[in-house]
Amino acid sequence: MSITAEEKTRVMKEFATKEGDTGSPEVQVAIMTSRINTLTEHFKTHKKDNHGRRGLLKMVAHRRKLLDYLKGKDEARYQDLIKRLGIRR
Repeated sequence: MSITAEEKTRVMKEFATKEGDTGSPEVQVAIMTSRINTLTEHFKTHKKDNHGRRGLLKMVAHRRKLLDYLKGKDEARYQDLIKRLGIRR
């Protein structure tokens, strides 16, 4: 399951640090979070989709690595991002 092009463009505009930004950690984490949320909904109805679940776990691990990188580079940006995405408590 993937997100639509419109959703991806909206997320990129919302989390971009400058005009045309597509590769910053904030944008990458936001796109992954959107994809993870979509897949999570998919698994509520398709409980036996274990191959897809493996992909979901890989995405979660990759997002965690990006968040760790951002936390090491700039703690304030990390805190702002997790607050905006609502992924930590």
